[in-house]
Amino acid sequence: MISDTHEELYRAASRWLIKQPGWAPLIMAIGPCRHIVRPEREPYEALIRAVAYQQLTAKAGDAILNRLRITFQTNVVQFPTPQQLIDADSEILRTCGFSARKVETLKGIAAGALSGLVPSREEAIHIGDDALIARLTSLKGIGRWTVEMLLIYTLERMDIMPLDDFGVVEGLHYLHSPGIRLKKQELRALSLQYAPYRTIACWYLWRIPQLPDYKAFKAGVMTDR
Repeated sequence: MISDTHEELYRAASRWLIKQPGWAPLIMAIGPCRHIVRPEREPYEALIRAVAYQQLTAKAGDAILNRLRITFQTNVVQFPTPQQLIDADSEILRTCGFSARKVETLKGIAAGALSGLVPSREEAIHIGDDALIARLTSLKGIGRWTVEMLLIYTLERMDIMPLDDFGVVEGLHYLHSPGIRLKKQELRALSLQYAPYRTIACWYLWRIPQLPDYKAFKAGVMTDR
C-alpha cells in the first residue's frame, strides 16, 4: 500500500524526471511510480534480508527467509532476534540456504545490532547517507549496495542511486549510451543530474527490461532515440 504522502511525492518526482532528456517516453511507457518502502523494519532486519537476496533471484531469497522464519518459529511480522542468530548453530543457518560466508555475515550483523554498531531505526534516521554507508560497510560482508538498499527501502531516502547495481547501470546505458560502456565516474556524473530524486529514477531504471525495445538494446542494435 502506497500512502497519499508517498504518492504525492512520487508524482512530483515523475514530473521533474519527465523533463530530463530521454525520460518522457520512459515514464509514459512504464506509468506512475509504485515504489513501496518498508519503514516498519529495523536496520538489523533490513540488512539480514538484503544478505539473503545477495546474488540470488527474488524467489530464492524469499525461500531462504521463509525457512529462516520456520527455523526460529517466527511469523511474517516477527523476525529472529540478534541474540537468536548469534546463538544459532552455523549448520542450522546453512540448512536455511545461507552460504558459509553469508552465515558469517549474519552473525556479524547480529553482533553489531547488540553492540550498537548497527543502529536502531530511530537513530538511523538522523544519520546521513555517507556516514551510515561508512559505518555499516565496516561489517564483514556488507558492501555499499547492501546499505544503499537499506537507505532506499527502510529509511525511505529519496536521493539514492546504487551504481554497483546491474539494473541501474543497464538503465543508464539504455538512456544515455547504448552500445558504449561508460566508466564508473561517467555513471556517477550522470546520476547526479537526477538529484534530488535518484531513488525514483532507480525505480524506473529497474523496469526498463519490461520495454519492448529492451531486447534490441541488449543485442546492440538500438537506434538513436
